[in-house]
Amino acid sequence: MKMLRKYLFSTLIFYSSLAIGQTKYNNQLFTDSVSVTLDSAENIFLRNNLLLLAQRYNVDAQKALIIQAKLLPNPNFSYARGPLVPIHDELSNFPNSNFFNYNESQVNLSQLILLAGKRNKQIKIAEANAQLAEFQLYDLIRTLKYTLRSDFFNIYYLQQSAKVYDKEIQSLQKVVTAFNQQQGKGYIAEKEVVRIKAQLYSLQSEYNDLINQIIDTESELRLVLQIKNVYIIPVVSNDQLSALSPTKYAFTTLVDTAYKSRTDLQIAKANTNLSKLSYNYQKALATPDLTTSLAWDKQGSYARNLFSAGVAIDLPVFNRNQGNIKSAKSMIDYNAASQKSTEATVEEQIARALQKTFDNDKLYQNIDPKFTKDFDRLLNEVLINYQKRNIGLLDFLDFYDSYKQNILQINAIRYNRVQSFEDLNFYTGTNFFN
Repeated sequence: MKMLRKYLFSTLIFYSSLAIGQTKYNNQLFTDSVSVTLDSAENIFLRNNLLLLAQRYNVDAQKALIIQAKLLPNPNFSYARGPLVPIHDELSNFPNSNFFNYNESQVNLSQLILLAGKRNKQIKIAEANAQLAEFQLYDLIRTLKYTLRSDFFNIYYLQQSAKVYDKEIQSLQKVVTAFNQQQGKGYIAEKEVVRIKAQLYSLQSEYNDLINQIIDTESELRLVLQIKNVYIIPVVSNDQLSALSPTKYAFTTLVDTAYKSRTDLQIAKANTNLSKLSYNYQKALATPDLTTSLAWDKQGSYARNLFSAGVAIDLPVFNRNQGNIKSAKSMIDYNAASQKSTEATVEEQIARALQKTFDNDKLYQNIDPKFTKDFDRLLNEVLINYQKRNIGLLDFLDFYDSYKQNILQINAIRYNRVQSFEDLNFYTGTNFFN
């Protein structure tokens, strides 16, 4: 009986060892998968993303308005001829006037002249709006790139964690299958079967939550890349990631670069400038525009074929654009305050992100590179000792749980470190760490 029990456990461990080598993560929804590097993903993003395409069209639209602002008002031409109804009046100078004989004709040509530099001010506003649209495009690229890069690394490390679950679940499933076959023969205690099943169900539940997290992140990444029905496998160079160092750039360098490169700060400055230009334009609108005219009257005046010239201008008695001027002045204060608020966050965000990067990098550097390999080796030794009955089932499962928890923690440490570098890239508006 003792030899039979030993043979049984040897068989169980053999199946478990086979299962440990099977680390493929099965995606049930998508049959196609694509391995993508970070550079390739960014190129796909810049080429395919529909939000970027829409914003590019907006930039083109704003630039077209510069052309429109440079155009002068069209002259106005009018011509009148009559009478439409024939006149038979013995007392008039032309008792038999009609549309073709002895008619009256008037020609008028007028031109609106914009005063107070309104045209130049409109051009400056159009140019400022076009520049603002470009900054908004760059800020959209910056924000979506941050999402792309964060999701890319998050998926990678979650997939590494999923392999651990896949490995342990397949191992325990093999053990449970063998236990079920031998339980009725009295070789395996029922409590051992229940205990290992409970561990298996717990792992499957955690694994399902992890898979849902991967699927959600993959969905967001597919939307950013505008690709469909494909399972994304990030390709990462661990050597390049290990070489990243928070000491590479000084804090002042990061801050100075942020003030020059951050697109949200450029947008805030552009809004302040635009509000000043709008204020100047509203003040100019308080000055009425001048209309000049030339006219010819055939015989409707005191003299025949009368040529005349004239000017017309509104009298700013009631409406001097007071409300719009006051509103534009308030918008200057509003945008200036918003700009100062944005500027105030720059240094604080970089300082906090840099501190997190130092902390995460220090934690990462403290990990023994041999730790994971030692754990993998010990895992096999535990299986062998379990086969020889040198350790019990609870010790075996406890080591499996410790193995899983430690691998998950290491992956979390690695991801948090990489993400802190990505935060620095985002807050500085520059890919310092790539």
